[in-house]
Amino acid sequence: MTVRRLTHDDLDDCARLAKDRGWLPERRKWRLLFDVGEAYGIDAADGDGLAATTVLTRYGDDHAVISMVLTASRYARRGLARTLMSHVLDRAGDRTVSLYATDHGRPLYEQLGFRVVGRAAKHTGVFRGAPSGRTAPATEADLPGILALDAELFGTDRSPLLRRMFGFGVQVRVADGGFGHCWRNDDNVVIGPVVARDEETARALIGDLALEAGGEVRMDFDLARESMIAWAAAHGIGDPWQVSMMVRAGDLPGDRPAQYLPFMQALG
Repeated sequence: MTVRRLTHDDLDDCARLAKDRGWLPERRKWRLLFDVGEAYGIDAADGDGLAATTVLTRYGDDHAVISMVLTASRYARRGLARTLMSHVLDRAGDRTVSLYATDHGRPLYEQLGFRVVGRAAKHTGVFRGAPSGRTAPATEADLPGILALDAELFGTDRSPLLRRMFGFGVQVRVADGGFGHCWRNDDNVVIGPVVARDEETARALIGDLALEAGGEVRMDFDLARESMIAWAAAHGIGDPWQVSMMVRAGDLPGDRPAQYLPFMQALG
């Protein structure tokens, strides 16, 4: 089986594969991953689209994220996911690699050297509350400050991704000691990333982004953040769906407590 680099021409087949596995097509998400990461796939032997995919996104010289590990249902249990994982792990080199794993995928990742470092859950709902008065819409002029704060607290360089927030997202907001962003997916608006020096600032950013977005929003909280989850639940956000956070070859960089929400699970 041959692994090849995917391009935007493969977007329709990626969306078809996602739907085959019960996922939403999420075309905007796939486009962003193609732009900031490296997408790889294996063509279906029957000539009908893709048999399997995965995406590697690198942050600087020390961290990488793997995502979109999908195998067409008719090619399940043939080792395609392992082949693609081995390929992108080689591409990651000496970097610490992280991913979010469903219970179905977790055994393979453990065999490849990943360990569980926590649990996270998707929380959704319509946010109820009032504006905080502590945040403001960001402009391009705020970008240097955002990048500097993120480099400090995220711990490695993801500036190529963050520079895309203003074109990709619904809104970017800033506060004293933090920033946040939200973007529109197929069925809701995802809040993330949210990076802040303290929980009150994170709450202000999340709440104001959710109110600005309107409708159903999604927040992917680390389950260790019990006070944040309780706060979100009190404002109408619940219905969690859990996954495992896994890491290979070292520890995650940065100040993890200051990273309240990821950009998306596919980007760590």
